Amino acid sequence: MTMQIHGTTVKLDPRDPAFYTNPYPYYDELRAKAPVFYWEEYDIWCLTRWHDVDALLRNRKFGRTVLHMRTREEMGWDPIPDRVQDFYDVELYSLLELEPPEHSRIRGLVQKAFMARQINHMRGRIADICDRLLDKMEDEAEVDVLSAYASTLPVSVIAEMLGVPLDMTDHLLDWSHAMVRMYQMGCTEADQDKAIVATRAFVSYLRDLIEERRKAPQDDLISQLVQVTEEGDRLTVDEMISTCILLLNAGHEATVNVMGNGLLALLKHPDQMAAWREDPGLTYTAIEELLRYDTPLHLFNRYSLADVEVAGQHFPFGSKIALLLGAANRDPAAFTNPNQLDLGREVNQHVSFGGGVHYCLGAPLARLELDLSLPMLLKRFPKMELAQEPTWQNSYHFHGLDALHVRLK
Repeated sequence: MTMQIHGTTVKLDPRDPAFYTNPYPYYDELRAKAPVFYWEEYDIWCLTRWHDVDALLRNRKFGRTVLHMRTREEMGWDPIPDRVQDFYDVELYSLLELEPPEHSRIRGLVQKAFMARQINHMRGRIADICDRLLDKMEDEAEVDVLSAYASTLPVSVIAEMLGVPLDMTDHLLDWSHAMVRMYQMGCTEADQDKAIVATRAFVSYLRDLIEERRKAPQDDLISQLVQVTEEGDRLTVDEMISTCILLLNAGHEATVNVMGNGLLALLKHPDQMAAWREDPGLTYTAIEELLRYDTPLHLFNRYSLADVEVAGQHFPFGSKIALLLGAANRDPAAFTNPNQLDLGREVNQHVSFGGGVHYCLGAPLARLELDLSLPMLLKRFPKMELAQEPTWQNSYHFHGLDALHVRLK
């Protein structure tokens, strides 16, 4: 595969397997030759250096939307087609797509409910789920650890948090996978149709569940969201629905990819895996390093909320800018030997969870899941090794594997 760099303009096909399988050599060249560039295939300006990405994440002159300041018509954007309106109705109340003051109001209420459950209280239940999944793998000589463990764990945890019966997890996964396709390049009308069916089913299910919890509260997050107040303010039903969908879609997809990418990195660096097995005290730095080394989300968009200059490039109001998180996390100006996996890395200010007002609300839960699941897997199967070279999803935006087949014995 070739990448063409002409000044600040770059031609680079994100659907080419050579790129989405291993984008890091391309990032190295981009940071050196065009650290701020216009990506023709995406029709978007991009930032690659850690300093620029980190600064923009925190810069209040940039936001996730401009629609709190201008209408779509005023921005010159096409109207949303009626056939996909239901999906975007959910987005209207998503924390990820809101800016202050609405973002601050909803996040304050959600965080109050989220923290009220004290994420660490979930430690025992997450460990139980891990044990149950590992028990099922015990008799297998070879297994796809992505589907048997990495994918099943986070959806089970989220279902339990929300108060959704575990026999609904397959439905949750199907809905999540269908909806997430809407964010990816090359989304077809067939993909959109599946996303709308999933959106309607998910919304209907949550609406009924919220009403049940309103009448008979239980010890779950939905009950907390129903009851939480701040100076008399409450979440609306639509805000609760969007929050629950975001928790699943963002939390599940990212955690699966961190676990899959991280396990592959460990299997390809057996010295690092052995060091972690021998020294459980490495767990904190190991988790942060796996989050940095092979980032689950590689592209995150912002809009300029004013005329502004970044790294010598002028962006007028409403400009869309992509932050290449995977490139920033391998920047040698921010990380020593960035292309090396170092589970003992002490200085590690990765941007995998974002930053600023949109810093990932679910970061503590994701870290807790990783803190338990990976050491438990390594301990249970000390002879685990890669059974075959894995393939990667044709999805540059969300960087993750299709499957990860390992030999356990």
